[in-house]
Amino acid sequence: MVPVVGGESCRVGVLVAVVAALLDREIEAASLLPPQIDMAKQLGLREIIADEFHTLWWVPESAPREEVRAYLRALDRAERALEADLPKYLPLWRHCVPPEFQGREWDTSRFSRGERFVYKPIPREEFEGVFEQVKRWGLDQHLKERSFDKLVYHASP
Repeated sequence: MVPVVGGESCRVGVLVAVVAALLDREIEAASLLPPQIDMAKQLGLREIIADEFHTLWWVPESAPREEVRAYLRALDRAERALEADLPKYLPLWRHCVPPEFQGREWDTSRFSRGERFVYKPIPREEFEGVFEQVKRWGLDQHLKERSFDKLVYHASP
């Protein structure tokens, strides 16, 4: 058996193949994201390691500032709605279930909430920590810009 690692399982076709391989014991482990984690648990698979991470948003300089702000405000409103009444929105996970798994009964009330949207710039310390990791992994050769002031987008709410 070969473990599967990485975030490729978030693509629907790959998710179906990965979960099938887990269920058939062709692989021992896989990296999944919500709602796939919750689906795997309901299929009887067990979580062996979990963590949280921040996803950084990249916005091109050419993006119209007002459009970016409007988009971020909409995401922020959605985040506040989830925080106010999560059970109301958990059934919406059914829209993320791949067609191959539609025939199963999913208890979306037991699904996790998924990603959180934090509407604030990354703190300088965290930014520097990310760049230290980039350097440690030898990926800094691909960087065209390294300045916090030039890379952090300042779109106020």
